[in-house]
Amino acid sequence: MKVDFTKMHGIGNDFLVVDCIADSRLADISHEAWGNAAIKLCNRRYGIGADQMLLLLPSKTANVGMRIFNSDGSEVQMCGNGIRCLAMYAWDKGIARGLMIDVETPAGNKTINKINDMVRVNMGEPRLSGREIPVNADGQIMDYPIEVGEKKIKVTCVSMGNPHAVVFVFDVDSYPVGAYGPRLETNQFFPGRTNVEFVEILNRWEIKMRVWERGAGETLACGTGACAAVVAAQMKGFVDTHVTAHLRGGGLEIELAPDGNVYMTGPAAYVFTGTVEI
Repeated sequence: MKVDFTKMHGIGNDFLVVDCIADSRLADISHEAWGNAAIKLCNRRYGIGADQMLLLLPSKTANVGMRIFNSDGSEVQMCGNGIRCLAMYAWDKGIARGLMIDVETPAGNKTINKINDMVRVNMGEPRLSGREIPVNADGQIMDYPIEVGEKKIKVTCVSMGNPHAVVFVFDVDSYPVGAYGPRLETNQFFPGRTNVEFVEILNRWEIKMRVWERGAGETLACGTGACAAVVAAQMKGFVDTHVTAHLRGGGLEIELAPDGNVYMTGPAAYVFTGTVEI
């Protein structure tokens, strides 16, 4: 079957957007088949290359729906950079109208605003209770020590619709993310695996971070990860409520609002379009 796609990125976190509204044939493709397609198409040497594949879907509870498949074929609940790209696509194709739309995700409906060439997402309230994140412990998980070989790494855990383990470091550029990221991701403390953020505090309004994404490896950016990192940093008293998160692909503006919600603002860009056999 030939399928049209649009490649997009949010500060370097790149996606293949597949419009299942425009092509009704795609409604019959199984979960397993989509996972296999993601493995094939997201491969950077033998496929198109992307961190994740996004499906744009009709929704009964929102303007549009979204499903997310990692490059390893696993399906996840939420993607902050991805939802900005998907919303921009829906606006530009006339699928959604107005400067504010709702997107249905497996992590719940998210409200998104278009502000000139930027996209602002209400990411909802963070979950801080261990079993809800989920991790194999109760209560708030702050500076929890996890053994990785002979090293103990302290993690602060947050869910932004998907699980995150935040590690605070002194020099994030030189930190061995490739060594510790995958071992933390798959540690038995996290029953569904986890995303891992390595965060350096620059000042009370800026952080610098790298991300090891569950099912994708180290990526240039992660929207939910940036939100989780700022929430964790605020929990520990390191930052204020308006913070710029500097990732390898660019910056995101994160706001911890008085209503308890986390707001993320950043760009969404097109790369190219094409047709591929799946």
